[in-house]
Amino acid sequence: MIFAANFKTNHTRTSTKEYLATLESLAQNSSDEFYLFPPLSALQSHIGKITIGSQNAYPTKKGAFTGEIGLEQLKEFEIRTILIGHSERRVLLSESQDFIAKKFDFFKNNGFKIIYCIGEPLEIREEDELKVIEFLAEQFNGIDTSYENLIVAYEPIWAIGTGVSATNEQIASTHQAIKTICDKPLLYGGSVNAANIKDILKIPNVDGVLVGSASLDPQNFFSLTK
Repeated sequence: MIFAANFKTNHTRTSTKEYLATLESLAQNSSDEFYLFPPLSALQSHIGKITIGSQNAYPTKKGAFTGEIGLEQLKEFEIRTILIGHSERRVLLSESQDFIAKKFDFFKNNGFKIIYCIGEPLEIREEDELKVIEFLAEQFNGIDTSYENLIVAYEPIWAIGTGVSATNEQIASTHQAIKTICDKPLLYGGSVNAANIKDILKIPNVDGVLVGSASLDPQNFFSLTK
Protein backbone atom coordinates (compact mmCIF):
# COMPACT_ATOMS: atom_id res chain seq x y z
CA MET A 1 0.00 0.00 0.00
CA ILE A 2 0.98 3.63 -0.55
CA PHE A 3 0.68 6.14 2.29
CA ALA A 4 1.17 9.80 1.41
CA ALA A 5 1.10 12.67 3.91
CA ASN A 6 0.28 16.19 2.76
CA PHE A 7 1.20 18.71 5.46
CA LYS A 8 -0.20 21.66 3.46
CA THR A 9 0.68 24.83 5.45
CA ASN A 10 1.61 22.96 8.62
CA HIS A 11 4.92 22.08 10.30
CA THR A 12 8.25 23.87 10.18
CA ARG A 13 11.65 22.81 8.92
CA THR A 14 12.63 21.72 12.44
CA SER A 15 9.43 19.81 13.19
CA THR A 16 9.52 18.14 9.77
CA LYS A 17 13.04 16.91 10.46
CA GLU A 18 11.86 15.48 13.81
CA TYR A 19 8.81 13.95 12.12
CA LEU A 20 11.02 12.22 9.53
CA ALA A 21 13.25 10.72 12.20
CA THR A 22 10.24 9.33 14.05
CA LEU A 23 8.50 7.97 10.96
CA GLU A 24 11.70 6.37 9.64
CA SER A 25 12.08 4.54 12.94
CA LEU A 26 8.47 3.34 12.88
CA ALA A 27 8.45 2.33 9.22
CA GLN A 28 11.83 0.64 8.92
CA ASN A 29 10.32 -2.88 8.76
CA SER A 30 7.22 -1.92 6.79
CA SER A 31 6.63 -3.12 3.24
CA ASP A 32 4.45 -0.08 2.47
CA GLU A 33 5.52 2.97 0.44
CA PHE A 34 5.63 6.34 2.22
CA TYR A 35 5.56 9.83 0.70
CA LEU A 36 5.78 13.07 2.66
CA PHE A 37 4.86 16.51 1.29
CA PRO A 38 5.97 19.22 3.75
CA PRO A 39 5.66 22.99 3.21
CA LEU A 40 8.15 24.37 0.69
CA SER A 41 10.16 25.99 3.48
CA ALA A 42 10.67 22.54 5.04
CA LEU A 43 11.95 20.75 1.93
CA GLN A 44 15.17 18.90 2.72
CA SER A 45 17.40 16.20 1.35
CA HIS A 46 16.55 12.84 2.84
CA ILE A 47 17.81 9.30 2.39
CA GLY A 48 15.62 6.59 3.81
CA LYS A 49 12.34 4.76 3.42
CA ILE A 50 10.25 7.93 3.24
CA THR A 51 10.26 9.86 -0.03
CA ILE A 52 10.09 13.65 0.26
CA GLY A 53 8.03 15.46 -2.35
CA SER A 54 7.04 19.02 -3.14
CA GLN A 55 3.46 20.22 -2.75
CA ASN A 56 3.99 22.54 -5.71
CA ALA A 57 6.50 24.03 -8.11
CA TYR A 58 6.43 26.20 -11.22
CA PRO A 59 7.15 24.45 -14.53
CA THR A 60 10.51 26.09 -15.07
CA LYS A 61 14.16 25.56 -14.22
CA LYS A 62 14.42 29.09 -12.80
CA GLY A 63 13.19 32.55 -13.71
CA ALA A 64 11.06 35.57 -12.81
CA PHE A 65 8.20 33.85 -11.01
CA THR A 66 7.71 35.59 -7.69
CA GLY A 67 6.67 33.33 -4.83
CA GLU A 68 7.38 30.12 -6.76
CA ILE A 69 10.15 27.55 -6.84
CA GLY A 70 11.46 25.70 -9.87
CA LEU A 71 13.54 22.74 -10.89
CA GLU A 72 16.80 24.32 -9.78
CA GLN A 73 15.57 24.72 -6.19
CA LEU A 74 14.10 21.21 -6.06
CA LYS A 75 17.35 19.71 -7.33
CA GLU A 76 19.21 21.37 -4.47
CA PHE A 77 17.26 19.15 -2.07
CA GLU A 78 17.25 16.13 -4.42
CA ILE A 79 13.45 16.31 -4.69
CA ARG A 80 12.12 14.14 -7.51
CA THR A 81 8.46 13.80 -6.46
CA ILE A 82 5.63 16.32 -6.72
CA LEU A 83 1.90 16.78 -6.12
CA ILE A 84 0.06 18.20 -9.13
CA GLY A 85 -3.60 19.15 -9.51
CA HIS A 86 -4.62 19.31 -5.86
CA SER A 87 -8.10 20.81 -5.51
CA GLU A 88 -6.87 23.61 -3.25
CA ARG A 89 -4.65 24.81 -6.08
CA ARG A 90 -7.38 24.31 -8.66
CA VAL A 91 -10.03 26.13 -6.59
CA LEU A 92 -8.28 28.56 -4.24
CA LEU A 93 -5.44 29.48 -6.61
CA SER A 94 -7.39 29.14 -9.87
CA GLU A 95 -5.00 26.77 -11.63
CA SER A 96 -6.62 25.86 -14.95
CA GLN A 97 -6.54 22.42 -16.52
CA ASP A 98 -4.31 23.79 -19.29
CA PHE A 99 -1.78 25.07 -16.76
CA ILE A 100 -1.95 21.86 -14.74
CA ALA A 101 -1.29 19.84 -17.91
CA LYS A 102 1.67 22.12 -18.72
CA LYS A 103 3.04 21.56 -15.23
CA PHE A 104 2.50 17.80 -15.57
CA ASP A 105 4.37 17.68 -18.89
CA PHE A 106 7.29 19.68 -17.52
CA PHE A 107 7.85 17.44 -14.51
CA LYS A 108 7.14 14.29 -16.52
CA ASN A 109 9.85 15.33 -18.97
CA ASN A 110 12.19 15.76 -16.02
CA GLY A 111 11.46 12.26 -14.72
CA PHE A 112 9.55 13.18 -11.55
CA LYS A 113 7.28 10.83 -9.66
CA ILE A 114 3.92 12.60 -9.93
CA ILE A 115 0.96 12.18 -7.60
CA TYR A 116 -1.81 13.64 -9.72
CA CYS A 117 -4.93 14.77 -7.85
CA ILE A 118 -8.49 14.77 -9.15
CA GLY A 119 -11.82 15.33 -7.44
CA GLU A 120 -15.33 16.72 -7.81
CA PRO A 121 -17.23 19.45 -5.87
CA LEU A 122 -20.40 18.68 -3.93
CA GLU A 123 -22.75 20.07 -6.59
CA ILE A 124 -21.41 17.56 -9.12
CA ARG A 125 -21.60 14.64 -6.66
CA GLU A 126 -25.22 15.56 -5.88
CA GLU A 127 -26.21 15.27 -9.55
CA ASP A 128 -25.40 11.65 -10.36
CA GLU A 129 -22.54 9.20 -10.81
CA LEU A 130 -22.32 9.83 -14.55
CA LYS A 131 -21.74 13.56 -13.99
CA VAL A 132 -19.02 12.74 -11.46
CA ILE A 133 -17.18 10.50 -13.93
CA GLU A 134 -17.52 13.07 -16.73
CA PHE A 135 -16.12 15.76 -14.43
CA LEU A 136 -13.18 13.57 -13.36
CA ALA A 137 -12.46 12.51 -16.94
CA GLU A 138 -12.05 16.17 -17.92
CA GLN A 139 -9.31 16.48 -15.30
CA PHE A 140 -7.25 14.04 -17.37
CA ASN A 141 -7.32 16.36 -20.39
CA GLY A 142 -3.73 16.89 -21.53
CA ILE A 143 -2.38 14.35 -19.03
CA ASP A 144 -0.23 11.44 -20.21
CA THR A 145 -2.00 8.61 -18.39
CA SER A 146 0.62 6.12 -19.62
CA TYR A 147 3.43 7.88 -17.75
CA GLU A 148 5.29 5.21 -15.79
CA ASN A 149 5.98 7.39 -12.73
CA LEU A 150 2.35 8.38 -12.22
CA ILE A 151 0.20 7.83 -9.15
CA VAL A 152 -3.38 9.16 -9.15
CA ALA A 153 -5.13 10.46 -6.03
CA TYR A 154 -8.92 10.76 -5.98
CA GLU A 155 -10.03 13.36 -3.46
CA PRO A 156 -13.68 14.43 -3.51
CA ILE A 157 -13.47 18.14 -2.76
CA TRP A 158 -16.49 18.03 -0.47
CA ALA A 159 -14.72 15.49 1.78
CA ILE A 160 -11.36 17.26 2.15
CA GLY A 161 -10.91 18.54 5.69
CA THR A 162 -14.63 18.29 6.44
CA GLY A 163 -14.55 15.15 8.54
CA VAL A 164 -16.98 13.56 6.08
CA SER A 165 -15.50 10.82 3.92
CA ALA A 166 -17.17 9.43 0.83
CA THR A 167 -19.07 6.23 1.51
CA ASN A 168 -17.38 2.93 0.76
CA GLU A 169 -19.84 2.42 -2.11
CA GLN A 170 -19.02 5.83 -3.60
CA ILE A 171 -15.28 5.17 -3.33
CA ALA A 172 -15.62 1.72 -4.88
CA SER A 173 -17.69 2.82 -7.88
CA THR A 174 -15.63 5.95 -8.52
CA HIS A 175 -12.28 4.17 -8.25
CA GLN A 176 -13.51 1.46 -10.61
CA ALA A 177 -14.44 4.13 -13.17
CA ILE A 178 -11.17 6.01 -12.76
CA LYS A 179 -9.21 2.82 -13.37
CA THR A 180 -10.85 2.52 -16.80
CA ILE A 181 -9.50 5.99 -17.64
CA CYS A 182 -6.07 5.63 -16.05
CA ASP A 183 -4.85 2.24 -14.88
CA LYS A 184 -2.22 3.48 -12.43
CA PRO A 185 -1.87 3.16 -8.65
CA LEU A 186 -4.90 4.98 -7.22
CA LEU A 187 -5.06 6.62 -3.81
CA TYR A 188 -8.12 7.83 -1.93
CA GLY A 189 -8.02 11.11 -0.01
CA GLY A 190 -10.68 13.00 1.89
CA SER A 191 -10.99 12.89 5.69
CA VAL A 192 -9.07 9.63 5.98
CA ASN A 193 -8.59 8.80 9.66
CA ALA A 194 -8.10 5.95 12.13
CA ALA A 195 -11.85 5.26 12.26
CA ASN A 196 -12.31 4.63 8.52
CA ILE A 197 -8.88 3.63 7.18
CA LYS A 198 -9.27 -0.14 7.53
CA ASP A 199 -12.52 -0.23 5.58
CA ILE A 200 -11.18 2.13 2.91
CA LEU A 201 -8.09 0.01 2.28
CA LYS A 202 -10.27 -3.07 1.76
CA ILE A 203 -12.14 -1.44 -1.13
CA PRO A 204 -11.20 -2.81 -4.59
CA ASN A 205 -8.95 -0.48 -6.66
CA VAL A 206 -7.79 1.45 -3.58
CA ASP A 207 -3.99 1.23 -3.65
CA GLY A 208 -3.37 3.57 -0.73
CA VAL A 209 -4.31 6.93 0.73
CA LEU A 210 -3.36 10.60 0.59
CA VAL A 211 -3.81 11.97 4.11
CA GLY A 212 -4.07 15.55 5.34
CA SER A 213 -4.76 16.43 8.98
CA ALA A 214 -4.50 12.83 10.20
CA SER A 215 -0.91 12.75 8.97
CA LEU A 216 0.42 15.68 11.01
CA ASP A 217 1.53 13.46 13.90
CA PRO A 218 3.94 10.69 12.81
CA GLN A 219 2.66 8.17 15.36
CA ASN A 220 -0.91 8.75 14.26
CA PHE A 221 0.01 8.61 10.58
CA PHE A 222 1.89 5.35 10.95
CA SER A 223 -0.96 3.83 12.95
CA LEU A 224 -3.09 4.11 9.80
CA THR A 225 -0.95 1.43 8.18
CA LYS A 226 -1.81 -1.22 10.77
